[in-house]
Amino acid sequence: MSAAGHNPTNWAQRPYHRTWLMAQAEGLMDFFQYRAINPKGGFYDLDPTGVPLDTNNPARGIHASARMVHCFAIADLLGRPGAADVVDHGMRYLWEKHRDQKHGGYFWQANDEGAADASKQGYGHAFVLLAASSAKVIGHPLAERMLADITEILETKFWEEQHGAIAEEFSEDWQPVPGYRGQNSNMHLTESLMAAFEATGERHYLQKAERIADLLINRRAREEGFRVAEHFSEDWVVDRNYYHPNEMFRPAGTTPGHWLEWARLLLQLYALGGKAQSWMPQAAEALFERSMTLGWDTAKGGFFYTLDWQDNPDKRSKLWWPMCEAAGAAHFLNHHVPNSFHEESYRKIWSTIAAHFIDRENGGWFEETTEDLKPANTLFPGKGDIYHAFQACLIPLFPATGSLTKVIAENGATL
Repeated sequence: MSAAGHNPTNWAQRPYHRTWLMAQAEGLMDFFQYRAINPKGGFYDLDPTGVPLDTNNPARGIHASARMVHCFAIADLLGRPGAADVVDHGMRYLWEKHRDQKHGGYFWQANDEGAADASKQGYGHAFVLLAASSAKVIGHPLAERMLADITEILETKFWEEQHGAIAEEFSEDWQPVPGYRGQNSNMHLTESLMAAFEATGERHYLQKAERIADLLINRRAREEGFRVAEHFSEDWVVDRNYYHPNEMFRPAGTTPGHWLEWARLLLQLYALGGKAQSWMPQAAEALFERSMTLGWDTAKGGFFYTLDWQDNPDKRSKLWWPMCEAAGAAHFLNHHVPNSFHEESYRKIWSTIAAHFIDRENGGWFEETTEDLKPANTLFPGKGDIYHAFQACLIPLFPATGSLTKVIAENGATL
């Protein structure tokens, strides 16, 4: 870590804390590595005990397939035996089942017969770019072809140059689904574009990431006092009345977890761009402060899932992924703009995770808890995702200068 970010009193610098974080990452890999493998291709979603939820030709979501590739590419860089086999399993499913060989692009869901949901969604395509970029870092033989393919699809089908962001959704044969633009897909594309830049050195990826960040944070979030709006019209006007029944991907109101995620992504983008975008650290600080002030439950702990537009808790359940993103954001802030508030928050976040989100009986992490931080399964039926928790455990172990694939490769996996 640079001198600017090094503070021996910070938990992330303490040998015990670092050993503890690595143990949590190993536990997650142990939980998912073999039991999530579907022998017919792709990956199972797991129930709270780690048993596949459905073994009879389940639909496999593209984001889940791609995230497993990304995470086990990281595991391979760390030197975990068998991790490269998981990457290969996932890459082949993405290429052979999720990829639409007739119309191009990638199906939102696939099963043993082919497309289970043939829609082409920006959120899913963002994660294909992440998977291809991470696979390229470890030299997977399909990575170059997939990276070229997904780059062309994003450029020719999704990217809207007049706005500096992507459209949300198309039908199987690329008919636009009108009336909506979303920040979530563009946020994750920002993450993936940075990974693609790191994997290839091609600056057009970084330039697109900077344009998305400028639209969504420097303009729209700044206009809202650094509350990140989720839902927009096609012209990127905030839609405060938006409602969608899928509260997992498109909840109403605002989502503090995404403010936290953007705080980390902005600082990563700032570092990769040579620290040229001077607005980014200030915006990251503001997003984090807003999240901790408005989103954190001061009585019971944890982040409320959503707030209404008056900053009141709306969906009061506590999910694992905002906790994960908060830990990563606090680490990046401790590196780039260190102060006692960021370190105190980092400790509070991890202490809450340790007390309420790590499942010591069955393994893995609880993906959902009630307002009182008791395990629940209303939005999430089990444990379907290693991505957020795995990254949260590893991010504090490495310099806050890039994606995990980049910093691990550069540091030789030295912890």
